[in-house]
Amino acid sequence: MRIRWQASIDVFTQMLGRRGVEPAAVTDVEAAWDVFAEFLQLEIDGIDPTPDSDADGFIVQWGRRSWSDNRPILAFARQLAVADVGDRADPYWQPELWQLDFEMTFDDEPRLTGLDSLDVQNTGFRFAPIGPPRAAALADARAEAQRHAPVRAAWITTPASSVLSFECVS
Repeated sequence: MRIRWQASIDVFTQMLGRRGVEPAAVTDVEAAWDVFAEFLQLEIDGIDPTPDSDADGFIVQWGRRSWSDNRPILAFARQLAVADVGDRADPYWQPELWQLDFEMTFDDEPRLTGLDSLDVQNTGFRFAPIGPPRAAALADARAEAQRHAPVRAAWITTPASSVLSFECVS
């Protein structure tokens, strides 16, 4: 299935709904991850077609953020380098970076202690092509995140709140 980049948030929301996950009220992080992994296998139209570009990638992030009242968070994000915006004749033209961000916020609990003080706060962006390479990258990113006890704990904790956004980040 191929979708237009502008429809990313709507398609992801529909996919969540089919699995019984409410974007603003996640109760099962594992179900949210499964939908995110499925969403990452969809082809996106309108992104930079340059071979070997970093036009379509993902990242898993954790820690504390000021915009979440400094509470622990776990976030799944897909980043797209959108090529069908702006004046491509401009010598300084660059694709716009858009990010679909699914952030889950947690109440402070003892098992989440240290989530914000780990050596790393994310898995790093992964840009593996869609298909088996992306599935392998997803499995690797999940395994990397799960190496940290507070991230493992967040993965099995019911979020206090969640938010889905899609915005330009460049």
